[in-house]
Amino acid sequence: MSFDRSKAKPILPGATIGIFGGGQLGRMTAMAARGMGYRILVLDPDPACPARFVVDGCIEAGWDDSREAANLARGCDVVTLEIEQISPASMAAAASYAPVRPGGAMLAVIQDRIEQKDWLRRNGFPVGEYRAVRSLEELRQAVAALGGRCFCKSATGGYDGRGQGKVGFAAGASVEDELRSAWEALGERAGVAEKAVELDKEISVLVARAPNGEVKVYPAALNHHEEQILAWSAIPAPLSSEMMSQAREIAESIADTFQLEGVLAVEMFCTTDGRLLVNELAPRPHNSYHASERGCVTSQFEQLVRAVCDLPLGSVEVVQPAAIVNLLGEVWLNEDGSAKEPRFDAALAVPGVRLHLYEKQRPRKGRKMGHLSAVGATADEAVGLVLHAKELL
Repeated sequence: MSFDRSKAKPILPGATIGIFGGGQLGRMTAMAARGMGYRILVLDPDPACPARFVVDGCIEAGWDDSREAANLARGCDVVTLEIEQISPASMAAAASYAPVRPGGAMLAVIQDRIEQKDWLRRNGFPVGEYRAVRSLEELRQAVAALGGRCFCKSATGGYDGRGQGKVGFAAGASVEDELRSAWEALGERAGVAEKAVELDKEISVLVARAPNGEVKVYPAALNHHEEQILAWSAIPAPLSSEMMSQAREIAESIADTFQLEGVLAVEMFCTTDGRLLVNELAPRPHNSYHASERGCVTSQFEQLVRAVCDLPLGSVEVVQPAAIVNLLGEVWLNEDGSAKEPRFDAALAVPGVRLHLYEKQRPRKGRKMGHLSAVGATADEAVGLVLHAKELL
């Protein structure tokens, strides 16, 4: 038995939305949904996940627990996700009882970076040069074929710098040592080696698509990474009208090709020679669009609710430039690793700055614990405000 798409109709407030994942993205989606009158159930392996404190119920189970995935869907009118690690069996089990948006076929492509890159290339979307690697020797050959400077990423599971390595960047380092270090970073498992490109800037474009085919594409966000983790992001990105239009067309075409139901973040590289290359896809709300809560008519979280419930999509107009800066676990830690209390009062004294904490219980290096947001007359001004506020912590 599976959900009959032909009988689909809008899922109105008062219904129950299920979310695979109770992290900060699930938490913020749940808060938007509750504000619209929906009930929320989540499934997450962490009994103290951030969403637990704002939802109607939480099932403690792993991403591969198909029985509990089915139990989640039995109590819901629609199911969505905030993390890509859901197993195909769990997606299929949930789909037997409720529509799952986005669907399992799309997720299967995106879960594996090799398949994701191959899918993009097969469908004519611009990607940088890459090679699939499944052994140290294949990595060695790929790096040589790609010119010696490469980013290496695990095929599955890696995020926020985890499961990633670099070759050809360390001055004076042995290439063989770098190769072995990169292979270890991949967990000595399959991955992709990507040729380094000459970057002008990094952007992302969020596209929402409802089951009825309606599509809305947000203006591009400008992203700045430090140690492969997003440090800050701002909307709108400073792009020419031509490049903004091209980025929009790429994102919308990817969504249409997938027949997306939900939201999709398309991360892209803007190269110094004027090209746009697709980096990665995320079929869920995205860190780089947290600023949409402040700067856009419709936040990414409300838009996800509208999309999966087949409601009219909200306006994506930027009403005021906005920015966020991530607060990682280091903010709560002294250099010796001991705990400290951030000066949130000082940060909030900066005009227009707001604090968003995820109620994660244990700070650690690199862990996203919250963010600061601000609006400004320009995106640069908004970035300046959040960076200044973070310094005061």
